[in-house]
Amino acid sequence: MTKYVFVTGGVLSSVGKGIVAASIGKILASCGNNVTMIKIDPYINVDAGTMNPYMHGEVFVTDDGGETDLDLGHYERFLNTTLSKRNNITTGQIYQAVIMKERGGEYLGQCVQIIPHITDEIKSRIREVSKDFDVTVIEIGGTVGDIEGLPFLEAARQMRIEEGRENTFFVHVALVPILSVTGEQKTKPVQHSVQELRRIGIQPDAIVARCEKPLEDEAIRKISLFGNVPREAVFTSYNVETIYEVPIILEKQGLGRLILRELRFEKTSPDLSDLEEYVRKFKESSRVLTIAMVGKYTKLRDSYISIIEALSHSATHNHCRVKLKWIEATLVERNEIRVEEELADVDGVLVLPGFGKRGVKGKIKAIKYARERNIPTLGICFGMQLAVVEFARNVVGLNNANTTEVDPNTPHPVIDLLEEQRELEALGGTMRLGSEAIRLVKGTLVYRLYNRDVVFERHRHRYEVNPRYVDLLESSGMKISGYSVKKSLVEFVELPGNTFFVGCQCHPEYKSRPTDPAPVFKGFISKIISLT
Repeated sequence: MTKYVFVTGGVLSSVGKGIVAASIGKILASCGNNVTMIKIDPYINVDAGTMNPYMHGEVFVTDDGGETDLDLGHYERFLNTTLSKRNNITTGQIYQAVIMKERGGEYLGQCVQIIPHITDEIKSRIREVSKDFDVTVIEIGGTVGDIEGLPFLEAARQMRIEEGRENTFFVHVALVPILSVTGEQKTKPVQHSVQELRRIGIQPDAIVARCEKPLEDEAIRKISLFGNVPREAVFTSYNVETIYEVPIILEKQGLGRLILRELRFEKTSPDLSDLEEYVRKFKESSRVLTIAMVGKYTKLRDSYISIIEALSHSATHNHCRVKLKWIEATLVERNEIRVEEELADVDGVLVLPGFGKRGVKGKIKAIKYARERNIPTLGICFGMQLAVVEFARNVVGLNNANTTEVDPNTPHPVIDLLEEQRELEALGGTMRLGSEAIRLVKGTLVYRLYNRDVVFERHRHRYEVNPRYVDLLESSGMKISGYSVKKSLVEFVELPGNTFFVGCQCHPEYKSRPTDPAPVFKGFISKIISLT
């Protein structure tokens, strides 16, 4: 039978519940178990695709085109696996499915209710995703007091009864703040969130306290006593230099061994040597590279979490670290900051993805400065498209060249709407999404980085390089180094005359792993090192 580990959150969100869940999955997988993971998001949205990054952070795209919660990115990176859009369950999906069944007559004669119909649909989804796996780790998003999360917690409570105690395990993650005045670790947030959880019928089997420092003995005693768990079931997720150290510190405290024992797994000795090696290299790396991150969602760094991780993977692989210098493109656009000053001391420039008009002029200014001064530059998605716009204007000489996303009436639409997007009315889930084959052009820098003819990368966009301008761009010095196999859309561009100037229509960051960095990011960092 499949085993289920449920991870719930305390009275405050964004305390690292996703990292703890991913760490548990990694520990269980390192024992040879076949592990999958599910993120439950209680919001009414069907998926994360239509949300502003400031609301929910990055939208992580799966191979099969799911626009999912960013925690799926952590799951894939920690477990070195590939997940599906089915691994992200939302309230919107659940209610949509139940309503469609009701409209189709499946519940004739019944009054459709939260219990049992909504909770049955939740359990059905969890079990469907879990087929053929030894264990599934399910992170229930939000906090324990959220109204919208109650059906999911109720479904988890029912699964404890239906699957049995030997097949279910509950981990509760909650904040233990340290008062700056006294330096005391306060356990009341944990106590109250556990009480709330118990009121709805769930007694956690283990408690993970999120704290700046390891828990002191008195804090452990209080959490054990008032959380109704033995002392050996109280753990700390404390601050570390890299998130990939979290599975190591939790396992050293015995979390993995406890879960494996309670779920009656035969092997209870996790092997985390791959992460231990990565953490060792990370900590031994003293050289620091400064990378400018040019974008418009810079106030919430989680908007670009996969790119940040891809840079870190590549830096560690090259025995160095990256210092990120965030440059708000909107401020450049308003002339509140000068790009010449902001980019004067950086080793490389990364032009970030995004949508809409805001910040476009600022990004183009940064691209022009980096190109003319031969600063290693990498543009992702919209960043790549604006690199084409800048080149068309300032090198090819196409005055007012633009993307029709920004200026529908531009005389030179070097970036235009994908043909299949023109008749669409709905926004959710209608972009070009997921993994597609890309044929690389031999002799190009991108080809050398991947060292293969065809690669598969993930996508999330509506606009593309206009095929009518490809010959003109190439005759002026820009090289198209990759095309989609299916429709011959431009996937990679580069400037052979620069040390490193690459644009990617796809999103290589989604497939970067600690032990296997994305080739484009690895090449970007390697080139910077060779120049500094």
